[in-house]
Amino acid sequence: MVQPIPAAKPIIGKEEREAVDRVMQSGMLAQGPEVAAFEQEFGAALVSGRACVATNSGTSGLHLGLLAAGVGPGDEVIVPSFTFAATANSVALTGATPVFVDIEPTYFCLDPAAVEAAITEKTKAVMPVHLFGHPANITALQAIADKHGIQIYEDAAQAHGATWNGAPVGTFGEFAMFSLYPTKNMTSGEGGMNSVANADLERRMRLFRNQGMLKQYENEVVGLNNRMTDLHAAIGRVQLTKVGGWTKQRQENAAFLDANLQGVAVPAVADEATHVYHQYTIRVTEDRDGFANALRTEYGVGCGVYYPIPNHRLPSFQRELDLPETEKAAAEVLSLPVHPSLSEEDLNRIVAAVNTVAKAGA
Repeated sequence: MVQPIPAAKPIIGKEEREAVDRVMQSGMLAQGPEVAAFEQEFGAALVSGRACVATNSGTSGLHLGLLAAGVGPGDEVIVPSFTFAATANSVALTGATPVFVDIEPTYFCLDPAAVEAAITEKTKAVMPVHLFGHPANITALQAIADKHGIQIYEDAAQAHGATWNGAPVGTFGEFAMFSLYPTKNMTSGEGGMNSVANADLERRMRLFRNQGMLKQYENEVVGLNNRMTDLHAAIGRVQLTKVGGWTKQRQENAAFLDANLQGVAVPAVADEATHVYHQYTIRVTEDRDGFANALRTEYGVGCGVYYPIPNHRLPSFQRELDLPETEKAAAEVLSLPVHPSLSEEDLNRIVAAVNTVAKAGA
């Protein structure tokens, strides 16, 4: 029997296990020195030295960032509908309103023209998602934000190490959140990491993260328990030393697929962008779901549809909106494996399977 190729695969090695064991033996399991070290090392490695605040999940990171930035009832935050629900959920959890707008069709990120058209007197910010590891058009979005006096918050959950015009994502917005979920380009087992633009925002985020206190029992605001444990931080610190090499391998795997796939639309990359391929997302214009099923069942090639239901149509939001590019993407996208653990044989199997299924459906 041919071994199935997984769509995604977390890579956990001896170093991560040893790091966890070291923390277990220390007796300091909750937020402590490992978290503090991870925050400093992440900032130095991925966001040009910006201050970082670790959280227990990426969603917590978005929520705390919004709270720290003062987002709340009566505010609107412009977000894409074509993304994971956590983006809009985090806005709604503050009492603010997520305003869904369309994407541009080439890179699956927010359409700047749609963003500008959606700005009202209640708009506090725009929160682009650097989807699949490709940066949003920060140049255009920043110009719009400056023109209208609104802020930018970055959902960089899938974009560790991506750049726009040579600058790392996570260095543009008032804050930026990176997810550390197991299937992301690097993981801490579970967690999130926010980079922040200034000391006041950092302080407020740390307060909200820890029941509203920086000093024990001196609760300054009503806060949450969104702390990262030292166990998770220890894993993340090890992964941080490896993510650069893994990103290079993802890019090489993507280049191989680009050069060899036929009959499907492969991912485009903007001239200004460095893509880190959290997902390698193609378009299948006819019977995407049948195409995906054939890859899985006939060829053992794992694949995923991210995301089949736009956020504005989810039962949790139920908005009647005309977002044609979002709807088209939701019907056509299919993500193929490019994770670093793929072998040359795996890549050739993926190419052969995709090309065969595409040809059969032509």
